[in-house]
Parts: sequence; structure tokens; C-alpha cells
Amino acid sequence: MGLFGSLFTGVSALGAQSQATAMISNNIANVNTTGFKRSEASFNSLVTTEGRSSRYSPGTVVANRIQRVDQQGSISQSSSSTDAAISGNGFFAVKRDGDDSALTEFLYTRNGQFSEDAQGFLRNSAGFYLYGWPIDVNGDLPANQGDLTSLVPVDVAFLGGLTRPTTTAELAINLDASELDQTLTGALTGTVDFQRGLTVYDSLGSAQPITFEYIKTYGPMATAASGTTNFSATDTLVGDLALTNGHQFTVESENAGPFTYEVWDGVGVAPAGAIQTIGELISAINTDFAAAVPADEVEAFIGNAGELVIQRTEFRSGAANTLIISEGGVGQTALADLGFAVSDEDANVATPNTLTVVSDDLDSTTYSNGGPADNPSYSGEEFPAFQNYYGDANYNARGWWQIVIRDPLNNELTRGIVNFNSDGTINALEDAEGNVDIELGGSTGGVDWGNGSSLQTISIDVSRFSQFNSDYTVLFSDQNGAELGLRTGIELDREGFVIARFSNGASSRLYKLPLVTFANQNGLQEVSGTAYTETEESGEENLREAGTGGAGFVEPSTLENSNVDLADEFAKLIVSQRAFSAGSKIISTVDQMTEELLRLR
Repeated sequence: MGLFGSLFTGVSALGAQSQATAMISNNIANVNTTGFKRSEASFNSLVTTEGRSSRYSPGTVVANRIQRVDQQGSISQSSSSTDAAISGNGFFAVKRDGDDSALTEFLYTRNGQFSEDAQGFLRNSAGFYLYGWPIDVNGDLPANQGDLTSLVPVDVAFLGGLTRPTTTAELAINLDASELDQTLTGALTGTVDFQRGLTVYDSLGSAQPITFEYIKTYGPMATAASGTTNFSATDTLVGDLALTNGHQFTVESENAGPFTYEVWDGVGVAPAGAIQTIGELISAINTDFAAAVPADEVEAFIGNAGELVIQRTEFRSGAANTLIISEGGVGQTALADLGFAVSDEDANVATPNTLTVVSDDLDSTTYSNGGPADNPSYSGEEFPAFQNYYGDANYNARGWWQIVIRDPLNNELTRGIVNFNSDGTINALEDAEGNVDIELGGSTGGVDWGNGSSLQTISIDVSRFSQFNSDYTVLFSDQNGAELGLRTGIELDREGFVIARFSNGASSRLYKLPLVTFANQNGLQEVSGTAYTETEESGEENLREAGTGGAGFVEPSTLENSNVDLADEFAKLIVSQRAFSAGSKIISTVDQMTEELLRLR
């Protein structure tokens, strides 16, 4: 058995080295094949065991194939925007057809040399169709993205162009804090102080220029402002303003007062509540209301036009929020002489002239009132709610603006008021998503442009609005819409998104490519076209987003080269050839020994 066993051993050596040479040849032949993974031979001995230690029976050798799928090939630059290599772990999911049939198996490849075919599908150089996750209108992936059934053929054909309706916009504007205040009436109307246009786009791709109107106001609180302007704190009531010495008037709210003030010329003994100057009047009102029990937020000041203003500085939800100023008696004209529009309610019964100011009647169908009962946030339904300002040191009672937004036909789309803190920043509460937005169309179900386009809701970021004592300044304006555009190109990015670009400058994410990983990628079964199928040895597929769960990244406009090293393969080829020669020598030697055995007589 030993002589003939040696013959079989030599034959097995020739077979094993032939297998090794075949693997080396295949590696060399595919040295320029995109995404190709080399194989190498692993030799294992097969031992024939004899029962007696005095006899030896030679065994044989077998060559097993080891795939080096896990070894990264070098990455080279490509001029095609649809080419992609994978840096790290993972495979592209492909099929032999684009029908998305459940009867066609998924294959996995590292050959990312994709191009668009006549039907708009992306196929690689081996003809396989690329599959990916479709992205919905909200930019979300399928809920079952962990299953292969969530994948669809990547189809980048567009029969028409793309329109992108505006959904978000951003404005950064400084409003002039020195602008003259206006009193808001029940309709919240006023003369426009500043306006700014912004063009948005509807679902048909039509441009819709909208206009923002800004009006400086005293705010929603009860406010009495004199029609006379250019007051200064040093103006004397009698000498400079010609008021009558001894005339009186009162100021009260529903919580404090009335407090009486008497015009005095400074001669003789000062009467109770004597006031000589505008500055003294302002100081007395502010002191009296601050010391009242209960204290009430009433403040007097000189406005931007030099007018005398007496104002409720906070607004209490559910309360009367009134401010009443009255002449001291019939025939007294101190308030009228200061420019306040008092009226004689009933001269027949000698009722004193009285100006009663109730907080402006904001239409409850247009304006919402939120927050604690004495800590309200008061704004239009589509406008950001105010920061709770009662007792807040940053709150600025003189930082109120009305904003009106109009459509291209000058129709009012929405109207509301905003407040600015004493440091010039906008006083607003963030919404549930952490934004400070005007939700245009949010309270009406969407803006109807009247041209057959879809109702449209636009979130306008106003977090960078400011109010400083400087010129009106538009720092920037931006929106995410675009007019009709034709497709100009397709590209992939590093996160695996398939992106279409259009002539209007817009871009759209169409698909996201999963990277398919396996527990043992060297256990995959190779098929023609530099692709692999799943086996028991490889384990089940796992669909990963690029850069997550151990998956690599998609490197756009590159290709992964073969991982074959020619120098290494040639060295192995020499070794294999020498081993084959040695195996053939075994056979020729055993042949000679057999011939000698047959010559024995």
C-alpha cells in the first residue's frame, strides 16, 4: 500500500496545485475588475491511518478556497457623479432586473460603477439594477427599512421638471426702536412704518411675492397718549404749557387709585398732589401706582414723539385692564390742555370729563390668549407667543410692533403683534419643535393663492428679529422654494442619498442606498458579475444606513478597485509551479520503482 499510496499522494499534489494555480489565474485576470475580491488556496492534509505503528500509509492533500471579500480594495477617483465606492463594511443591494419581483433574488456587490439606462434606472457595469429606500415627501424612509421588501429599483427618470413649494422661510430684520408709537384700535390698524417683500413659491412653481408691514405700537395694553408732542421733562405746566393753576385731574385703574394731581405754578405753599413740571407728573404717577396696595402696573413716560403717555404696562387675562383719567371737575381742562382726548359724557349732570381706556379689543377669532391668568402670552394665532413678562426685568413695555402679511393682491393673510425685550431681542416662546415662527396659513388650513395651487403653510423663522435704535436693516431673507426646473444631473453623496439637481437651483433627495452587512462576508457565494449571494456561512443580511451599525460610507465619484496584488500573485504562481513540478517528480519516481518491481522474477 505504501508504494501505490505514494502514487496517489503525488496525484493529489498535482490536483491541489492545479486548483491553486486556477485561483491565482483568476485573480490576475480580474486585476482591473471593479469591486473584485481575490481568492487564495488553503492546503489541508488528508491522513490515512494504519492500525500498526510499524507501517506508514501516505495520505493526500486538498486545496480549499478562501475568499478575501473583507479586504478593502484601493479607491480611485471617477469623473461620473453616479459612481460610488464603499469605504468600510457593506455591499450595494442589486438585482438582475428592475421589475422588483419577489421571485428575483437580491445580490450584493461592491461594484459601484452605476449609470442611467434608457428607462432611467441606475445599473452597474455588470448590468445589475441598483435598489434603495424611497424617500417620501417629508424626507422620511420606509417604516420597514430593515426588510429587503422596503427596497425598490432606483429610478431617476423625470417626465417633467420639479417644483418646490415654499415650506420654510427666514427673515433677519432690525426694526427702529426710535419709531413713533401708534395706538392700536380694535381692528389693529395703523400707518405702515416699514415694509419688506419676500417671494415664495406655490405648488405650481409660481412666484408669490408677499409683503411684510411693520407698525410701531403702544401694545395691547390700555394706553392714553397725548396728541400734543415735543414735551420735555423740564417743561413747566403753567409757565411753558399755559395750564391753569389749580386745575386737577385723576388717574386710576381697576386695582389702584384714583390718584389726584393739581397743576401748580410754584407760588406759595404747595397743595396736595402739586405738580409743576412734566417730569414731576411722570415721577408722581409712577411712584403712586408702584406704592399702591395692591400695586398696579401703570407707567407714565415721554414717547418717541415727545408725547405724554400713561399706560398699563402689563396685560392681565380675564381682568378689565382699564385705565381712567378724568378732569378734576366741570370747566377744568388740565388733561385737554395736555392734549388728551377727554370727552364730556354728560354735561347736564355735571359729570367730569373722563377718558376711559380699556385694553384694545383684540378679536378672539384672530388672536389667542395663553399662559397663566395674570401672566399672559398675547399674540395672533399664527404668531409666536410672548415670553411671560409679568415681573420679568427684561420685559420692555415699549417694544411692541404690529406685523401684517399681505399677498400679491394686497389681501391680508395674517396680522399679529410681537414684543421685543429690553436688550433688543425678540420676546417669544419657542414652539414644541424649538422654533420661533410665524405660521403663515397655520390657522386657516393653508394659504389659497387663487390660481389652483395647493393650500400652502409656511413657517417663517423670526428668531433673528431685533429692535435697536438704528436704521431699519434687512440682514438677510431666505426661503426653500423654487420655480419649475428641469433635471440637470444625478449624484450620490457620502450618506448614500441619490440626489437629483434641477435647472432652478433646487435639489431633491430621491432615494437612500442601504449598505448591506453580513456577520461573515467571506462566507458569501460568488456569482458572475462581481456579486454575491447569501449563504448559511455568511449569515443573514442587515440593512444599515451609511455610517451606522458598523457600515461604512458611500464615497461619491469614486470606484473601488480589485484587491488583487499582482506582485503577490506572481510570487504565489512561482511557488505553485515549483510545487506542481515536485508533485510530478513523485509520480515519475514511483513509476520507476513500480517498473523495477515488475522486473523481479
